[in-house]
Parts: sequence; C-alpha cells; structure tokens
Amino acid sequence: MKVLATGFKGQLGYDVIKRLEALNIECKGVDIDDFDLTNKDQTINYILDYKPDVVVHCAAYTAVDKAEDNRELCYNINVNGTAYIAEACKKLDAKMVYISTDYVFEGLGTDEYKPDDKKNPINYYGETKSLGEDEVTKALEKFFIIRISWVFGVNGNNFVKTMLRLGAERDSLNVVADQIGSPTYTYDLAELIADMIQTDKYGIYHATNEGFCSWYEFTEEIMKCGNRNCKVSPIESKDYPTRAKRPFNSRMDKSKLEENGFKRMRSWQEAVQEYINILENNQ
Repeated sequence: MKVLATGFKGQLGYDVIKRLEALNIECKGVDIDDFDLTNKDQTINYILDYKPDVVVHCAAYTAVDKAEDNRELCYNINVNGTAYIAEACKKLDAKMVYISTDYVFEGLGTDEYKPDDKKNPINYYGETKSLGEDEVTKALEKFFIIRISWVFGVNGNNFVKTMLRLGAERDSLNVVADQIGSPTYTYDLAELIADMIQTDKYGIYHATNEGFCSWYEFTEEIMKCGNRNCKVSPIESKDYPTRAKRPFNSRMDKSKLEENGFKRMRSWQEAVQEYINILENNQ
C-alpha cells in the first residue's frame, strides 16, 4: 500500500505520516511547496505521478472567521481542491479520505448528530467543507469522509496551546460555555485513519475523542493538566462575538465506528493529559 497525505505541515497530516511510517506503510506527506491545491493541473498531475493507493486529504482552509471575508480562496481550496483530488483518485481507482467537520451541521438542540443527518452549515467555512464532501461522494465510491472537531496535535497551533500560554500569562480568563462538542487529538485520529484505509468499510464517519464538553470545561481541564493557576469563568457566546457563527451543539454520534469494527478513541480528558505531558517534555 502506498499513501499520499496532504496538509503535512498541519496537525493531522503530520501525525498521519508519522503513524504510517511507524507501521512501515509506504507514504509521502505533501503541502503547498509540492503543489497548489487551487491549481487543477498541478494537483492532478502530482497525484497521478506518485500513483498512491490512498490519498488522505487533510489540507484545508480552516481559518473559520477569515473565511467569511476570503470566500474565493476558501472555496478554491476546500471545494475545488477537493474535487481535483477526487478526480485524480478516480483515475487511479485509489481510495480517498476526506477530513470534514462538525461545522457541516447547524448545531441546534442537544441530540448527537448521526453521519447521515441533514447538513445545514451556518458559516462559510462549514459550507465549503460540506460542498467538499459532496464533491467526494459525487466522484467516488471508495471514500471515507471523517468529520472531526476541536482539533489539537503537536505540529501547529491550536486551542490547547493557546490556553496553556494564556494560563501562564494571565490570572483569569472568560471562556464560552454554551457550545458543546468533543476535542479531537490528531495522534489518536491518525491511528484510526491508518486502520480505516486498510479496509473497504467506506462511508461517512464521525471520529472525535470520547465524551462531550464545553469550551469552558475543555479549558478547565487544560489548566488542571498544565498546572496553570488561572481562574476560568464561563460566559455565553453572545458575550464573545465572532465574525463567523459557531454551532451550539457539535455532539456527534460515533457508533458507526464500532459497527464497522473500528476502535473508538479514548476519552478527551486522557488525550489532553497525554498531549500536555508531551508538550512539556519537549520544551
């Protein structure tokens, strides 16, 4: 098996390649220096030259607030770029993994969203990721669409690193407490992706660490694990306005994983503790 992973400079792409290398699976991580996702010929030709059996597409435009204003670039990367990769996979009869997001849902109520629930994104980033999913399902039969949320990993910036820094700099923080979801540790997700691509259990999956929390609860756990003496206070979303709307409910049902023989990931609390230990040991 030969695997190409896009977005190698990002959190997930980096961990996917590390996991595949640990399993002695032939692989290559690529990023903007290798080809420009918004350029159809560059993208397709690069993939056709490499001839992978699987493309794990982690690269994306993920600046949620900036996406509201940089719509053309966001669309070109998340929709057109995904379509080009899907086209190349079709030509090679290769499997494709497309990393998507909880933001394809509007986030109402308190029920867990199932993979086949109706999509209705409430911000432009979510809209482009939803359209990217459509490009994949339209072009291919051999695909895995994996929806994740609240991502953190060693390679890149994320909420955990930001909160650890602020927790060291400040005595107190206000954090939104009315948006509920699940953190996703890219190290754990990379293990799952490596398992998935060795099967033909195609389809749409939800894959985050186990358990739900608010951003406020997430932050409290980060402060505890990182030994930060910073008081965290809960606030409502209306008290912290952002350019893009965020869903209040990002609970996703992950039962399809075990139904298809995949192991669900550990609790988000365990993942946060291990992650912070790694960060502190690497300082």
